[in-house]
Amino acid sequence: MSRKAKLVMSYLCKVCPKKRTCLVSPSEIAGALSKKFVLSVSEIDEIMSELSNENYIDFVVSESKMGYYYCVTLKKKGQTYEVDSRRQKKTFGLLVLRSLFLATVSFIFGLVLKMIFKG
Repeated sequence: MSRKAKLVMSYLCKVCPKKRTCLVSPSEIAGALSKKFVLSVSEIDEIMSELSNENYIDFVVSESKMGYYYCVTLKKKGQTYEVDSRRQKKTFGLLVLRSLFLATVSFIFGLVLKMIFKG
């Protein structure tokens, strides 16, 4: 999933209640993400299709006088998206810490062996 798609998914998780449908316009999504990215309507359409294909959301395009809106419903995978992403970040952090610890232990063990066999 691209970085833009991750940001859109995070926004949809904040806006949409767990098992209810919500109306979101492309301009609302673009406005919410304007601090980090500038998204066009066609990019948002592609991202929404990508999220739907990856089984995160169901959405239907709804026309109105003010333009068009997405009727978005989070699927099971979409409802657990934020928890899963936090878990993934935590796992990555622990992996980095473990690697640093093992590298330090290996270095110290090497120094000890060097001192033993040198002297």
